[in-house]
Amino acid sequence: MGRQIVIGLNAVITTVTREVPRFLAVRTAGDSPPLDALPFGPFNPARDRTLELGLRRWVREKTGIEIGYVEQLYTFGNRNRDPRERSGGPRVISVAYLALVRELQPSGTGEAVWRDWYRYFPWEDWRAGRPAVIDSRIAPVLNRWIRAAPCKELRRERRERCDIYFGLRGAPWVAERVLDRYELLYEAGLAAEAGRDRMTPRAHADGRPLRSRVHSLGQPMAFDHRRILATALGRLRGKLKYRPVVFELLPEAFTLLQLQRVVEALAGIGLHKQNLRRVVESGGLVQGTGRMDIQTGGRPAELFHFRREVLRERPAPGVGISGLLHG
Repeated sequence: MGRQIVIGLNAVITTVTREVPRFLAVRTAGDSPPLDALPFGPFNPARDRTLELGLRRWVREKTGIEIGYVEQLYTFGNRNRDPRERSGGPRVISVAYLALVRELQPSGTGEAVWRDWYRYFPWEDWRAGRPAVIDSRIAPVLNRWIRAAPCKELRRERRERCDIYFGLRGAPWVAERVLDRYELLYEAGLAAEAGRDRMTPRAHADGRPLRSRVHSLGQPMAFDHRRILATALGRLRGKLKYRPVVFELLPEAFTLLQLQRVVEALAGIGLHKQNLRRVVESGGLVQGTGRMDIQTGGRPAELFHFRREVLRERPAPGVGISGLLHG
């Protein structure tokens, strides 16, 4: 008899609050200390006509949140991604979704909290410049991992990946490569989950204990949920360029500074204020309301709203981040 297979649904429910990109997390009961996990619910084929309807239902039941924009990310089904499989448990296949909401207080039957994305990926936040963790922690261990490769070809392949993914030795930083970077750290033994999944002592590529560096290299998560989270952040950053998904996270009326801060929070990079204004106004993404926001603490700023007509007018109405970066 074959092993039982369970199909479940994971939700990466994302918001931006006070310039902090956040996602909804739950705490696992079996880990000591408890680890954060993404909300998970089983798919009920007798009750739910589609996977997405099943996702919306159990998110509403467990968190009290009605999700709006939602899209399927990927299907995760690696062997032993749920550790209970090692002791005879079922093979768990998870269909992951990305959902965008404006932050609400979770309720429902589950215990959920909002967490900062960059708590798990501190090397991804470049808004204040190149994160120190890249040069102080990550690059030295990756260099040792490269030198430890058993042959010249593998050393060259590792060197190329490290340079391209982490912007080393003059290579440009590509914000969307979030999953590539996490998987490289996992492969090099720099992610806490790697030691756990390989059933070996948690050790760095340089042989020193990993536990002391877990915080500086990002908070670990239960199961493979940090990989799912990395997939979602990379997808979201890519979509900013060609889909107006950022407006799902803004109030009905917003200032252009609010728009800029939300885009920067998700992209993890600083943007030119005037260039952003030019792009969103000339591209027909926003329209002035004629009203002013007097709560800015400075000069009153005009309030705008998203022009939904742009969805019919342009095939790729994104904010085009590459042309907005600080020099």
